This record gives sequence, structure tokens and C-alpha cells, in this order.
Amino acid sequence: MSVSRDDVKHIANLSKLNLTDEELEKYTTELSDIVNFANELSNINVEGVKPTAHILDIRNVFRKDEVQPSYDREEILKNAPSKDAGCVSVPKVVE
Repeated sequence: MSVSRDDVKHIANLSKLNLTDEELEKYTTELSDIVNFANELSNINVEGVKPTAHILDIRNVFRKDEVQPSYDREEILKNAPSKDAGCVSVPKVVE
């Protein structure tokens, strides 16, 4: 299947694009190449290949949920420009 110049004009119109004649020729060729490549994929022999949803095995990569010591609050707040009641104090931004 080849993409025609009229197809590209129609797509450009739907996309609200104004294309020059040079751009129409360029995109007609490029879209035809893309469609032809996609059509080549139908010629690949996939007999005996199991269908998959992912190319890699799905496995849990999360660490175990274990209680660990947290950062020291005073150490974190010592670089804050302003603090109040153990929290970073920021200016009010909502009226």
C-alpha cells in the first residue's frame, strides 16, 4: 500500500497544517516508506513464537518493606532558611 499525495493533503487538513508542494512531496515519500516498512513486518515468520505482552519477564523489583531509621530532623532542618515547630516555614501563597 502506498500513501498518495491526496492522503497527505487530507491528513494535513485534519491536522490544520498548511503544507507547501515541496513538503507534500517529502511527506508523501516518507509516509509511503513508513507504511511499506510496516507491511514488511507481516512477512516475518512467527510460527512457534508464543505471544507476549512484554519483552522481558515480569518480576517484582521492589525491596522488602522493612522499618529502617529515618534521617535526623535537626540535621535536615539546619539548612532551612526558616523553621517552625520542627518543619520548614515558607511564606503564605494562598489568600
